[in-house]
Amino acid sequence: MPPAKKRARAYDPTKIRTAVLAQYATVREAVAGLTDEQLARPTRLGDWTVCELAAHLTMSLGAVARSLAAPEPDKVDVTLQNWAFGTAAAAGRVDEDVRAVVSGGADLDALFGQAADRLAEALPGVPGTRLVQMRFGGMTLADFMVTRTVELVVHTDDLNDALPGLDVPYDRQALAACTRLLADTLALKAPGGSVEVRIPPYAVVQCVEGPRHTRGTPPNVVETDPLTWIRLATGRTTWATALDAAKVSASGERADLGGLLPLMS
Repeated sequence: MPPAKKRARAYDPTKIRTAVLAQYATVREAVAGLTDEQLARPTRLGDWTVCELAAHLTMSLGAVARSLAAPEPDKVDVTLQNWAFGTAAAAGRVDEDVRAVVSGGADLDALFGQAADRLAEALPGVPGTRLVQMRFGGMTLADFMVTRTVELVVHTDDLNDALPGLDVPYDRQALAACTRLLADTLALKAPGGSVEVRIPPYAVVQCVEGPRHTRGTPPNVVETDPLTWIRLATGRTTWATALDAAKVSASGERADLGGLLPLMS
C-alpha cells in the first residue's frame, strides 16, 4: 500500500495573531530608536538599506488589512505548504513598492503606526476561513497570518545582521511557526522518509526519497538550530557555510540538503 498522505500541520489562529502583533511591535520599537546613519546602512538584501527593509516590514503587516479591504477571492490558490515557492515571482513587485514608499519620503514611525492601526480595525471578528487575495493568489486569512511570521522573523534577522548589537528579540511563537512552516516546505519539495531533519525545539520532518526507517535512530539525520535553518531555507547562508561553521550536523550518505536549498530567496 502507498504511504498515507501526511496531514497538513495545524496552527492556533489566536496564538498566531498574537505572535505576529508581538513581533511587529518589537521591531517597531527597535526601528524607532535608529539614527539616520543606521537607517542608511546596507543590508544583505541586494541594495536595500535598513530604511527600505523597515518600510518593507510595515508593508508585510499592512498587506493583511489591505487584503481584508479587498473583495474576497473565489477560491484558494495558495496553501501554506506551497506559499514559499511563489515568493520569488513576487520579488520584483515587492521591490518596486518598497522603493516607491521610501522615495516618497514617508515617515517610518508613521508607517508602522498606520499598519498596526489598520490591522487593529480590520482583523477582530474576522474568521480564519475568510479568503484573502495576496500577491499571487487566494489564501485563507489563517494561513496568510502564518506567512506573516516568516516575513517578520526572517526580516528581523536581516535587521540584526545589518546592525550588529541591535539584537531585536524573536517572539517564541513567531519563531516556532516560521521554523515549522519552512521545515514542512522542505518535506513537500523533497517528499520521502530517508532523511530526518531536526530543528529543536520546534520541528522534526522527514524528507528525501529512499529507504524509510521504522524504529530507532534513522540512518540519515540533519540537525540545526532554528535561526540557522531559517537562514538556509531563505538563502541567507549556504549549506557548505553552515557545515563549515558547525551550525549544522549531518550524518548519513543522504544527509546532504545542499541541492534542495534555499526554499525561498
